[in-house]
Amino acid sequence: MNQLEKYYPQVLSIVRIVAALLFMEHGLMKILHFPIAQPGVTGPLPPLLMAAGLIEIVGGALLALGLFTRVVAFICSGEMALAYFMVHAKQSFFPGVNGGDSAILFCFIFLLLACSGPGPISLDAAMGKSGS
Repeated sequence: MNQLEKYYPQVLSIVRIVAALLFMEHGLMKILHFPIAQPGVTGPLPPLLMAAGLIEIVGGALLALGLFTRVVAFICSGEMALAYFMVHAKQSFFPGVNGGDSAILFCFIFLLLACSGPGPISLDAAMGKSGS
């Protein structure tokens, strides 16, 4: 075992928390215009963007807390896959060009969390449900 492997569980929790807070910010921008309004969106949100914003706020909050982690992470991963193919991929094949690199990263980080669980720093772990 290398020296860093022993920290994997704690680092998994930290990655979950940081990714969740960044994800939640996207929802806050869509719905509450905080810290700024979602760039490129004017007027009332279309229903699909409203649903995405709600998933990002609620899902991000639950993931930050580490509550219902596997199920919530799976839903958020799916939302990001849909966002990539419905919005970004239409613009260009290349994520650096189409602005979809964060959607891809969120998708796969959340897929990892759905498979691995929340890590030890989580409400799931505190309730003895780290496998949930």
